Amino acid sequence: MNRLTQWLADAGLGESWVALIAGGIKVLLLLVISALIYWLPQRILLAALTRVIRRTKTQWDDAFLDRKVLHRIAHLAPALVIAVLGPMLFAGSSGALFIIGKIVGIYVALVILAIFMGFLDALVDIYRGYEISRHRPIKGYLQVVKIILAVAVVIYIISSLMNRSPVVLLSGLGAMTAILLLIFKDTILGFVASIQLVGNDMVRIGDWIAMPQYGADGDVIDMNLTTVKVQNWDKTITTVPTYSLVSQSFKNWRGMDESGGRRIKRDVHIDVTSIRFLSPEDVERYRKIQHLTEYMDGKVEALKAWNAEHGVVDGDYVNGRRMTNVGTFRAYLTEYLRKHPMIKQDMTCMVRQLPPGEHGLPIQIYAFSKDQRWVFYEGIQADIFDHILAVLPEFGLRVFQDPTGADFKRVVGS
Repeated sequence: MNRLTQWLADAGLGESWVALIAGGIKVLLLLVISALIYWLPQRILLAALTRVIRRTKTQWDDAFLDRKVLHRIAHLAPALVIAVLGPMLFAGSSGALFIIGKIVGIYVALVILAIFMGFLDALVDIYRGYEISRHRPIKGYLQVVKIILAVAVVIYIISSLMNRSPVVLLSGLGAMTAILLLIFKDTILGFVASIQLVGNDMVRIGDWIAMPQYGADGDVIDMNLTTVKVQNWDKTITTVPTYSLVSQSFKNWRGMDESGGRRIKRDVHIDVTSIRFLSPEDVERYRKIQHLTEYMDGKVEALKAWNAEHGVVDGDYVNGRRMTNVGTFRAYLTEYLRKHPMIKQDMTCMVRQLPPGEHGLPIQIYAFSKDQRWVFYEGIQADIFDHILAVLPEFGLRVFQDPTGADFKRVVGS
């Protein structure tokens, strides 16, 4: 550098130009050496280390590699070179050394922040590989740590640029508390909500939740400090504020999944004009149905005994007790469900009659299927009601439905 300076001076340049060109060459030399020190480990060491990590059976090292933690550590090498060579190249310039020291300090702080950010992200990826992550997600808590680290680095950078102690800067934050609370309102609410959600085991990763007010109906795929991501059944993703899961109501279908059954609750509406008492011929015919044989025998004997005890003669439908086609149909459906191979018998299983209305008499099936998978559940439910609709005419019953164009055409044609 002394020879270069002397050569520039001999060329007739002024002292200011000589100092400027010499300084520029020193900076360029420093940057080139730093780039080489950064590039060589990337091309050689990190490339070899990447191949070794990919071949290992463990997953945690892949997480650190995918989050580029090792690549970010490599950024410390140029800072080390500048910290060592800078004082040697700019030994006679206190101003240049001051600027280099500030730049290196800020650069190292940012690199360390990036390393910790990648390290925390890798921890989340590793933690998700364990079953406990569905019950106790930690992403929200690590995001709080990220915010604290980022704030600490920002305070350090500002204090370094102002050449003041970070303690002095922190002492002035008391007056900014209200502003900070306003800025980080969602973060604070989300942090408190995350603690409540995890502590009370209200939501887990993989739970099926429904929040109609947000258009969310699907599986929880991610939970962080401020939002919960729900993948709907149409594969769209709805983002729900974390604190809304605490402040508002939502439905969690985890209980259904843990119970081992999925509820079937559907009605078939009977035309009330088709309801009637059974004739002796009907009784004999229904006795031949396997699901009704035992019921018919017991019911006939019980009604005969009751009518005889109260002096009711045959044919007296007002004072006596008689079987109806709709009651027999309910008994048939009850036995049919009890013997259905895909209905859970250890859970509620019943056929009930709801209050009649303008759409006839509702007969409701209330049972639980063994298969919770959506497609198979719908198939089981459809098969049951296919059978119900097909067997209704055997009991002299009709399904109620509003008149259609074909009905009016048939009336006009007749």
